[in-house]
Amino acid sequence: MSEAQDRTHEWPTWRYMVELARYKPWLYALEVLFNPVLFYFVPLLPALVVRQLLNGLTGSAPADLNIWGLVALFSGVWLMRHAFNVVAIVTDVGLNHVGTALLRRNLLNFVLQQPGARALPHSPGEAISRFRDDAESIPNFLAWTMDPVVQVLVMIVGLATLASINSLITLAVVVPVLVTLVIVNNATKRIRRYREAAREAAGGVTDFLGETFGAVMAVQIAGTQDHVIRHFEQRNEKRRKTALADLVFSQALQTFTYNSASLGTGILLLVAARSMQGGAGTFTVGDFSLFVSYLGWLTIVTSMFGNFLILYRQTGVSIKRLMELMPGAPPNHLTEHNPIHFSGNLPTLPRPGTPQPLEQLSVRGLSYTYPGSSHGIQGVDLVLEKGDFTVITGRIGSGKTTLLRALLGLLPPDSGEIFWNGRKVEDPASFFTPPQSAYTPQVPRLFSETLKDNILMGLEGQDADFDTAIHAAVFERDLTELDHGAETIVGVRGTRLSGGQVQRTAAARMFMRRPELLVFDDLSSALDVDTERLLWERVFAQPGHTCLVVSHRRAALRRANHIIVLDGGRIAAQGTLDALLQTSPEFQRLWEGDLGTPQPAPEPHTA
Repeated sequence: MSEAQDRTHEWPTWRYMVELARYKPWLYALEVLFNPVLFYFVPLLPALVVRQLLNGLTGSAPADLNIWGLVALFSGVWLMRHAFNVVAIVTDVGLNHVGTALLRRNLLNFVLQQPGARALPHSPGEAISRFRDDAESIPNFLAWTMDPVVQVLVMIVGLATLASINSLITLAVVVPVLVTLVIVNNATKRIRRYREAAREAAGGVTDFLGETFGAVMAVQIAGTQDHVIRHFEQRNEKRRKTALADLVFSQALQTFTYNSASLGTGILLLVAARSMQGGAGTFTVGDFSLFVSYLGWLTIVTSMFGNFLILYRQTGVSIKRLMELMPGAPPNHLTEHNPIHFSGNLPTLPRPGTPQPLEQLSVRGLSYTYPGSSHGIQGVDLVLEKGDFTVITGRIGSGKTTLLRALLGLLPPDSGEIFWNGRKVEDPASFFTPPQSAYTPQVPRLFSETLKDNILMGLEGQDADFDTAIHAAVFERDLTELDHGAETIVGVRGTRLSGGQVQRTAAARMFMRRPELLVFDDLSSALDVDTERLLWERVFAQPGHTCLVVSHRRAALRRANHIIVLDGGRIAAQGTLDALLQTSPEFQRLWEGDLGTPQPAPEPHTA
């Protein structure tokens, strides 16, 4: 793990717990009252009642003792305990849900604010694993945060009561407690190491499954099904071993704490039995029952303190894994207090603002280099006038997609300036959004929702615009062939669309927003010649569109009024189609269909 990632985990675990508790203090207060306080103290009450009851039955109690009153009191305590348990469960579940929702909300908010092409420092599958498992485990520990304080108070009350009966018994109770605490504390580092390994292995399996399901056709075409299955089995075996090691060690430690407490209980019972046989007459049957009951409960309390130490270490691992999804963010971002809308009306979506009509878009010296490599773009200049159809072309790996992403803020540029109508764009990521501009990537993503919802994406009451967008994307015939038309479920869990249909669905999504600037990344790569020709005709039939297009298809190149040729991340040539065919050897090769990987740009010489 890198040093930068380690620095993100700046707060100790308890500080995050404090911030979570402050989010809903009244709910946390109820949790503390009905869980640790009542959970630990209420079990002490029945033993006191039973002690008086047994003393009364054996004649060791005062003559005026009301036996039936004690029975009624015991029944009342029993009912109260179970009623409190119900309330405790409700508050515990509520606190867990609130805390989990807040963490996931803050994580997702941070991810959505990052450059789109670098939003996640890990794969989507690994991120989902952390969103699911780690975000749940942290609020689960929140209910334990006051347990040590209450456990100490319970131990003091219980030991004081036992000491009033027999000081030797009290001393015997302290010994197994101290032994358990020392051993558990020494084992916490290994617990943390096992938990980190188990979570990373689980994330690796989730990541591999996500990548495999997203590339099923590629696996089938390559004929590597057996290799993929073997690799999956290897990852799953690693997950099994790490999870087993984590579980076995944790269970062994818990078993030790329970068994050591049971051993202490046995020793103490022997001491108590000898005291009863001593004939002193001060150690009654009621005292013995109280002693046995308290010892059983106090040994459980001792074991639960060991569990607290284990959970504390494991929660620290989960916090660290979540903070790794927020590189560079201050630690308070994870627990920042924001609304989660569990009740009441959901907030209305903000309406898109009025776009600034595009007259000219200019880019000066735009550069971006991928971390740890020399690949990217260098010193790109371009100008788009209103109504232009500019095509960026080049061989595979020449930097076409990188240029679009850096321009739109999906990648953070290393240098360069962008101007919209002469005004500098300070934050491209927030500026180049509908209705200012719209972007269709090489591989568009669809949600497992209806086709209409995938196109509208939250827009309402615009059926006429929907039909217009379907027409512009040349999707009318495809719509009639779907089982339920626009209400057909598509995506991973729905009807499987072809590559061309997915691209045209994404194009319809763009047209719905009526942006000033349309940005296409190889839109026509999965379209047949006739569909591509018809799509461009319909785009041009709508006046005022300004298009920035990545393509090597001749239909797009013929329509372009300006063509930019990239080679090795730099502009090799630009101009009209006729001019480039005469003056640019690189474009001539592209025109003839040579899309091979370009030669890397020469490294600058350093003395």
